[in-house]
Amino acid sequence: MSETPTNTLQYRVDGSEDAPVLVLGPSLGTTFHMWDRQIPELIRDRRVVRFDLPGHGGAPAQPFTSVAELGDRVLATLDTLGIQRFGYAGCSLGGAVGLDLALRAPHRVASLALVATAPRFGTADEFRQRGVVVRTNGLEPMARTAPEQWFTPHFAANQPAIVDWAVQMVRTTDASCYVAACEALALFDVRAALGSIGVPALVLVGSEDRVTGPAEARTLVAGIADAKLAVVPGASHLAPVEQPAAVTDLLLEHFSATSHETSGTLAVPPPVPVPAPVPAEAAPAPADAEDGEPVPAGRPDPYEKGLGLRREILGDAHVDRALADEDTADFQELVTRYAWGEVWARDGLDRRTRSVVTLTALVAGGHREALADHTRAALRNGLSPAEIREIVLHTAVYCGLPAAETALAAVGRVITEETTPPA
Repeated sequence: MSETPTNTLQYRVDGSEDAPVLVLGPSLGTTFHMWDRQIPELIRDRRVVRFDLPGHGGAPAQPFTSVAELGDRVLATLDTLGIQRFGYAGCSLGGAVGLDLALRAPHRVASLALVATAPRFGTADEFRQRGVVVRTNGLEPMARTAPEQWFTPHFAANQPAIVDWAVQMVRTTDASCYVAACEALALFDVRAALGSIGVPALVLVGSEDRVTGPAEARTLVAGIADAKLAVVPGASHLAPVEQPAAVTDLLLEHFSATSHETSGTLAVPPPVPVPAPVPAEAAPAPADAEDGEPVPAGRPDPYEKGLGLRREILGDAHVDRALADEDTADFQELVTRYAWGEVWARDGLDRRTRSVVTLTALVAGGHREALADHTRAALRNGLSPAEIREIVLHTAVYCGLPAAETALAAVGRVITEETTPPA
């Protein structure tokens, strides 16, 4: 086990020092032990490096803000080991790291295996709401639903010890790091960049995976020039655990063709630029300002920044509904550019504080519908349900008891909706 400075990760190394290197990345909520059943075969002719996500498996709770930041920590960890070029296999979030490394550090990745991976995982709203649930309830709701997300019903019924081990991995994860990972996955979207990946890739998916299933796998294969698909029968999301022999065989076959490329002096090409996520149904930025005049030359138009921030805080579903109303198009442009692109984007207050101010103003104005929207935003911005209720209680003194009473009812409904764990 390793020491872990803030820019590196907890890791374990197995196998001969002079063997080709294979790095294994874990799924969210798991530890590097999810790969235990692959290790005996892989280390016969490979040096295997496994890492833990921050706050997982007893690793220091040092949250990351993006998949790219996690990728940088992987590279820093490998630098401490003197490893330049390597094969990489990752599961789910670990696979997202592999995609990021293949795009930003292609000179270091010899070959890639993407297990239960997608170029975009679900929707940003889904992951942000999951973060709210964990921030409010802890990790027990995620632990309780992990077996049905990770394993087929047959496996779960016949392997109770392994299922219990998996549940304990989730329960012992640091909640703040889990939430940070959810927020990083909410921002992750490399669909437009897949064509730039130039390393050979194996896309491996369980036939019964309901989290990132065969459809997402086919998207990866269609987008990556040198990619092949392997569907593992009788496996769900954690295929390396559920069908270890099949997964091991597929990994050995894939990496045997490129293992000779994991050493030597490297020429460092420029990284492939990764485009920003493209929200679904995003409206194009208007060319002119709301008064009909062009945006002054040299001054960036705040519309695009405002649109991204508005989606991040209020959610894609809310913003899509607002932008779909053609009768209010001019008003939506005004709100996006000035409220979000100019005011919410300022550095003078953090998002939590802006949520406090916004909730207070909406209670004072009696704007119940907007109060509901910004209660959701406040939860995503890190305010707890108790803090939100305390804000409304405080407004009773200055905005009046009737206003606060009405606000408490509206806030309570949203908090219940957003923080109730899935059944």
